[in-house]
Amino acid sequence: SVDIISAIEFDKSGDHLATGDRGGRVVLFERTDARGNASRTELERQDYSVPRHPEFRYKTEFQSHEPEFDYLKSLEIEEKINKIKWGQTANNALFILSTNDKTIKYWKVQDKKVKRISVMNLDTSQSADNGTTSSSSTSSSRGLPNGGSSEKSYNCANNDLPFPPGGYASLRLPVVVTGQELNPVARCRRVYAHAHDYHINSISNNSDGETFISADDLRINLWNLEINSQSFNIVDVKPANMEDLTEVITCAEFHPTHCNTLAYSSSKGAIRLIDLRQSALCDNHSKLFEEHEAPGSKSFFTEIIASVSDIKFARDGRHILSRDYMTLKLWDLNMDSGPVATFQVHEHLRPKLCDLYENDSIFDKFECCLSGDGHRLATGSYSNLFRVFGCTSGNTEATTLEASRNPMRRQVANPTRPTRTLTSLTRAVRRGGENAGADGNGNSNDFSTKLLHLAWHPTENSIACAAGNSLYMYYA
Repeated sequence: SVDIISAIEFDKSGDHLATGDRGGRVVLFERTDARGNASRTELERQDYSVPRHPEFRYKTEFQSHEPEFDYLKSLEIEEKINKIKWGQTANNALFILSTNDKTIKYWKVQDKKVKRISVMNLDTSQSADNGTTSSSSTSSSRGLPNGGSSEKSYNCANNDLPFPPGGYASLRLPVVVTGQELNPVARCRRVYAHAHDYHINSISNNSDGETFISADDLRINLWNLEINSQSFNIVDVKPANMEDLTEVITCAEFHPTHCNTLAYSSSKGAIRLIDLRQSALCDNHSKLFEEHEAPGSKSFFTEIIASVSDIKFARDGRHILSRDYMTLKLWDLNMDSGPVATFQVHEHLRPKLCDLYENDSIFDKFECCLSGDGHRLATGSYSNLFRVFGCTSGNTEATTLEASRNPMRRQVANPTRPTRTLTSLTRAVRRGGENAGADGNGNSNDFSTKLLHLAWHPTENSIACAAGNSLYMYYA
């Protein structure tokens, strides 16, 4: 279970991908088909060939967090990685923020030159017939041009050398430096600890490259990357009496371009936009995005399924994508009266809410993501399925894929839906919930296998998603 992936994130350039797992490890992958890394022949070939999808290979991994124990609270702190965020690249070094439930760490990963050496061994043996001594000098394969071993025999003409019977086992000659290699080395630069009483659910880098936020159930703290001894509490929803607590913070994220703006979601389905220029403690929001339930439709599960598990800003900063248990919702920052589009993901599970509550599946937190051009969005579901929706004018795409080696196995033809433009919507457009069946496509759901984490490449039309301990890359 320690190998199960718990976080996944592309960097802004899309040349690197990071994953975190329940064992506290961070694994990095790098893109191998980037034009900057290609030879001249490959570049000339690419100019006359069709575009290729991005290809990634393993780069390195390191142990980010270890299991801890809080003796004051008698609380065991798991090493599981909750979130990973990329920092700005500097001097050919990669910077990564990773967090578990209590501690945030700032990592620097940089290629270091490591000397490649060859060690020559001299084995001697004394001949019983003529008293001559033969020796074999063997170089390691890494130091030979042919990649193999080489053996040479030398005859010693002087029989007065004091070789004992049977000869020496080995004579070690000086080390020979044959070259240098670049190996990635991870080093923890700073540790941001002891700032949260509750489990950290999200971290987000600011566009200014100097600050970031961390959020738990009741508070959001603002940090400076260079200072780990203090943070500033900018949002605090903790009431004076905990019995009066009605909602908690579920996710928080900075605006991609405006360093003074951030959004956070709550367990009541609301998204609040705050401006750091208004006051030091942002108790009052500048905008509230919330969809009210129709009268008479409230039930025991209404508030549970309305809880927002993830929010993402579009790359242009104009829209916010949110995911609750049942739906994906797309919000326009200039229109807080309601979502501009709603996409049905789990509407087929509404009759099974009692069973989902009994096995705690109703509390699963699914993530969401948008494509770099903002034309598509995606989120995960059960049975290792994920849904891809089109969200532009005239695009009625609603595709179901499975995180496996045969991703099209669960796909069926999509029914015809009316086309609506995002700019002219006055109410939610509901897509993807018309098909009958266990998962909307007539397939039964396996609640033990779920696709919670996925990320869209910032520039390419490709998705990375995690199913259990496996990482899958999908390309359109």
